[in-house]
Amino acid sequence: MGTLRGRLLPPVLAIAFSALLCTVTLMVSGANPASGIAAMVTQVGEGSVAVDIVNSAAVYYLAALAVAIGFQMNLFNIGVEGQFRVAAVTAAIVGAAIDLPAGLHAVVVILTAAVTGALYAAIPALLKITRNVHEVISSIMLNAIAAGVIALLIREDMFGELRGSNIGTHTIPESGWVGGIGFGDRGTLFGLVFLVLVIGVGYWVMMNRTRFGFELRASGESPTAAAAGGVNARRMILVAMLMSGAVAGLVAMPELLGRDHTYLITSPAGYGFTGIAIALLGRNHPGGIALGALLWAFLDKSSLALDNVGVPKEIVTIMQGSIVLSVVIAYEVVRRVELRAERRRVGRQLGANGGGTGNGGATPAAATAGGAS
Repeated sequence: MGTLRGRLLPPVLAIAFSALLCTVTLMVSGANPASGIAAMVTQVGEGSVAVDIVNSAAVYYLAALAVAIGFQMNLFNIGVEGQFRVAAVTAAIVGAAIDLPAGLHAVVVILTAAVTGALYAAIPALLKITRNVHEVISSIMLNAIAAGVIALLIREDMFGELRGSNIGTHTIPESGWVGGIGFGDRGTLFGLVFLVLVIGVGYWVMMNRTRFGFELRASGESPTAAAAGGVNARRMILVAMLMSGAVAGLVAMPELLGRDHTYLITSPAGYGFTGIAIALLGRNHPGGIALGALLWAFLDKSSLALDNVGVPKEIVTIMQGSIVLSVVIAYEVVRRVELRAERRRVGRQLGANGGGTGNGGATPAAATAGGAS
């Protein structure tokens, strides 16, 4: 029961607190919270909003999964942002330059993105295991470097082309596109949503049904105990970061192959940082991450309706920020409550064992010593 409480209570508390904070904020500003919430819920049924939520959730899910793999190893891969962006522009350049049959073309683009993301994540991993450089410091710097690399690669004299006032890579031929499921006026579901589902299932199987997953979690929880059991800590750090980077490299693929077919200097960014929040909210569990991704996408897409009822859509940013802040606090509060409860249970158990020896509360050793005298 404690374990279930520890998994479910913190996210619930975080969402409830953020909802309360936003309600108070709306009331102070003179807006009606009930009408704002009703507008957001109603907006889901309008136009392509529902499909857009699922599409965005798939992208958020990949970003959060990349972060979660690092968290399992007690690594904070804050460089998912740079890894996915470098992988996206590299995959777009390769996809536009090659000519392959349909299907195979898309597979090559996807593999290119995964490999590029893994290689970019290998830099902070190698710095950590060889020079003990903290991955947060190195990956933050690599995020900044990524912006410069992208700007360089999509220059007109490199691999880019100018389109009006925007610049990006050349367009990927249609043979490299991944078709989706059309719902008419309701929008088109990205075809790679199903690949995201497969990756989520694969992550669960790896963490719960394989020796590697056990060693990964053991290394994250207690590196000393894992090393005593024969686990190579340095190898686990490298492998975990490579896997995290590979998943991060796929973050932009649903949009790149399913909608945009080119990577622009103005292409969406920030997915890596959003993934951190969703991974925390989902407690690194694939199911929890999926719910967190859907919640985040719902807040993003349905917030457009708030302006229609006189509620500033920036309230959603407050809610998302408070979720990130409160989920960390909630996990710590619940952890301490469970720790105290566990101590009380142990204390009661020891007291029961001590009082039931049949020797007036004396320990067996004391009883034996008394009999010998």
